[in-house]
Amino acid sequence: MEKKFTLEYWIDDGWYVGRLKEVPGVFSQGEDLEQLKENIRDAYYLIMADEPAISNNNMPRQEIELSL
Repeated sequence: MEKKFTLEYWIDDGWYVGRLKEVPGVFSQGEDLEQLKENIRDAYYLIMADEPAISNNNMPRQEIELSL
């Protein structure tokens, strides 16, 4: 099941900086918009890899494809 997220981004000192609005704590940056998208996907997957340790262990775990 594919899930959609909102990438909010801005340019700061020549870098594209952004966050996923629906997932607190997922921030990244890149030299251009494509690199930011790639990096934000990586940040999302890293947060989700730690998710069982920081959330209710009774919740079912799911993997999703991230498209931005």
